Amino acid sequence: MPKEKKNLSSRLNTFVSEFGTNVFSIDSRILFCKYCETKVDSERRSSVIQHLKTEKHLRSVKRKEDQKETKCQLLLTNDLSSKKSKFNLNLCKAMVSANIPLNKLSNVEFRKFLEDCSGKDIPTESVLRKFYLDDCYNEIIEKIRRRVFNRKIWVSLDETTDAEGRFIANVIIGTLEEDTAGPIFLLNTEELEKTNHSTVSKLFDKSLGILWPDGIRHDDVLLFLSDAAPYMIKCGKSLNALYSKMVHVTCAAHGLHRVSEEVRNQFSTVDKIVANVKKIFKKAPSRVQIFKSYAPEIPLPPEPIITRWGTWINAVLYYCKYYEKIRDVVNMLDSNDALSIKVSKKNLVKEHVQNDLVYITSNFKVLSESILKLQTKNMPLAESLSIVDNVQTQLKSVQGEPGKKVYEKMENVLSKNIGLKTLNQISSILNGSISTMDGLPEDLTTNDLIFYKYAPITSVDVERSFSAYKNLLSHNRRSFKLENIKKHLIIQCNSGNYNNYLIPNMI
Repeated sequence: MPKEKKNLSSRLNTFVSEFGTNVFSIDSRILFCKYCETKVDSERRSSVIQHLKTEKHLRSVKRKEDQKETKCQLLLTNDLSSKKSKFNLNLCKAMVSANIPLNKLSNVEFRKFLEDCSGKDIPTESVLRKFYLDDCYNEIIEKIRRRVFNRKIWVSLDETTDAEGRFIANVIIGTLEEDTAGPIFLLNTEELEKTNHSTVSKLFDKSLGILWPDGIRHDDVLLFLSDAAPYMIKCGKSLNALYSKMVHVTCAAHGLHRVSEEVRNQFSTVDKIVANVKKIFKKAPSRVQIFKSYAPEIPLPPEPIITRWGTWINAVLYYCKYYEKIRDVVNMLDSNDALSIKVSKKNLVKEHVQNDLVYITSNFKVLSESILKLQTKNMPLAESLSIVDNVQTQLKSVQGEPGKKVYEKMENVLSKNIGLKTLNQISSILNGSISTMDGLPEDLTTNDLIFYKYAPITSVDVERSFSAYKNLLSHNRRSFKLENIKKHLIIQCNSGNYNNYLIPNMI
């Protein structure tokens, strides 16, 4: 005789008994999966079996088991320092790397989102800062040590003044490889009591002590990059007594920027135009509207930052291209509204202004272009040096008295950069142009020279780390302790795939 079909209630109870109350529950006429939080087709047993084998169900089971295991571990120990949560460690690392303030964890909606997505209890800000920040920092330092182990390195060091008036110095290192550009790391950030060759030399040694805690490997430091400040030059000379193979090079991009400043000094009228026209439209919506109505196809006048490499010359290129439009817009404005309008009108109508704009654009555009090229990563030494040589050649051919003075400045900058001359000689040896090692540091061996193939000649990466520092120390984070800033900055700049360049391009 055919089997008698079970009623719905009996069939649902059978599934619950067979697979367990921890898997299914029943509600009236529905079979409900507790893991997937969804109803299941209960018409046939095969449908229930099929659901239990789905990828979604298996993932849900694993997630629940992991949560149980975590809860058991937390119950077994209340000592956070002896049994730390990997989730908390990863959360701390992710937030610091993304420059998300840890106090955001106090936001109710953010905490709820993290709890819903992770299925874990979210720690407070103080727990992460006290128990996990140091671990994240130490993990990064260990990764740097492993990556740099037994390799030749270069070091770049520079200082800046932060929003609190402190002298902050950053130390960047990178590996020198035989046939490729090596990775770059932010190694240390410190506050200096004052900036002189003594404090900088101590910071240099202290930072390499962090890299090599068992003893500094002096012969593995082949290159030191800095700006051309007198105390940095003196620091390089004093360090050569300990790091006898090290070549001290002052940043080539800084050097070209100093040459660009000489261009600015030679053209005072153009400088007044660049300085004042940008003021006219700054925080003046009505004037901006007039500008956009008259010349909608061109951008607003640039705001060059004098300390930012090459931006003044880029501004001159803008005024050369749009001179007539800028003059017409400025003439439409009332001179009594602002002093900047009056000064701009007076200088824009001078006879020689257009000639000066053309002269600068024609002869000195190469400076801003070359500064930009020198900021490129992974550039071979020979290519970097050829950029500097090209600038020198082009400036030499510039006619007129301003051109001569700018070329003299270029020659003066290069003559003081002794380390760059040394790298020129090493590059010539590497490409077979010359075969003599006369004039190189005595302790440099033939084997050492092969590591200079991708040696940098700019301190661009230190400037980028300062940009990251200033983003970190925003106006609403001034109570940030310097020790914590250091850890945050090093984690942020060095997180990610540490086999590649780690410092973001912020310049």
